Amino acid sequence: MNPQQKELIKATIPILRASGEDLTNYFYARMFKNHPELRNMFNMGNQANGRQKSALANAVLAYAENIEDPSVLIGVLKGIGTKHRSLNIQPDQYKIVGTQLIASIGEVVGETATPELLEAWTIAFYQLAQIMIDLEKDLYKENAAKPGSWNGWRKFTIKKIVQESTEIKSFYLYPEDGKEIANFHSGQFISVQVFVTELNLLQPRQYSLSSTFNPEYYRISVKKETGIAPNPSGMVSHTLHSKAEGDVISISSPAGLFHLEKDSKNPLVLISGGVGLTPMLSMLETNLNSIQNKKTIWIHGCRNESVHAFKDQISSLKEEAKWLETFTFYDTLEPHHSVSNEIIHGRVNLHKCKDSILLDEARYYICGPEMFIKAQYEALLNLNVNQKNIFYEEFGPQLINLN
Repeated sequence: MNPQQKELIKATIPILRASGEDLTNYFYARMFKNHPELRNMFNMGNQANGRQKSALANAVLAYAENIEDPSVLIGVLKGIGTKHRSLNIQPDQYKIVGTQLIASIGEVVGETATPELLEAWTIAFYQLAQIMIDLEKDLYKENAAKPGSWNGWRKFTIKKIVQESTEIKSFYLYPEDGKEIANFHSGQFISVQVFVTELNLLQPRQYSLSSTFNPEYYRISVKKETGIAPNPSGMVSHTLHSKAEGDVISISSPAGLFHLEKDSKNPLVLISGGVGLTPMLSMLETNLNSIQNKKTIWIHGCRNESVHAFKDQISSLKEEAKWLETFTFYDTLEPHHSVSNEIIHGRVNLHKCKDSILLDEARYYICGPEMFIKAQYEALLNLNVNQKNIFYEEFGPQLINLN
């Protein structure tokens, strides 16, 4: 890309800031019209709620703003590439996206989209696409080399279903072929693919693995989302909750950059909201099964006791593990509850447990809804926690960029 073309890209930054989501909304509509088969690969819930178009608009803007040195985006691109690997995205699909995106720029921007501008954006897109293709090629190769691992989709049988709360079920997934399964880092996820009758589509979703590694099965714990009709958001969780023991689903091998550091001896502060506790459970069980038993602070917030999954397991573990300290925040307290140091009325407030969480060289992990993550991240910074020691996992398209 020559300097003149880079200047043309930078000249579109004001348009992307003002109308980026209009462009990406048009792009997705155009692409699905011309390639309806891709609806089976995209999360149609995030299409309906607008999160996917927002994430793409942010990504296109960030790329334009950093066109002089796209390498500064490699951390974000690696996260995207990791999800793409879990969804089995292939190089030829970048060609489809490129064709549809450049056509959309021309049609949405109108007369301002000169042939020179469209040529510049074509070169820019395929430059980015090649970065992603090369990155993902390495991820596929690395994944294939792991014992028990696989690329693409593999069938697993649901052999056990456990009701963990009024809205969360755990699914124990065993490989249908009976062969070895891949190990994973605590905090990682798998992609699940199921057929959603209401959409007449296959749909993928990512779910955190909610236990430490077991060589026989994977466990995911899924919240049944409510109030979805007619929005497709939550239809996969409803489909999963309707499954019975013995049913078969397809999953990808474990992936994800949000996980415990290997062999780290640093104290852990695990902060979760709602179903965001799932990767934290894997981290907690891994610590329990290790010889290190690192000092761990468990902080969890949810609406009330009835939706609080795994509360009995955490309570039992706390009684036997001297290294574990817990704080539970309920929006609404039950009559039998009394406010204490461990059960706190209200939303998660880290200042209320700051004396316990400010540990030397602790690692802080946050998972939950977007606003929850932002609030806890900001609270940690206000408590003078070093930014490099804070890690977070956002379910769905990446809209947060705090680091």
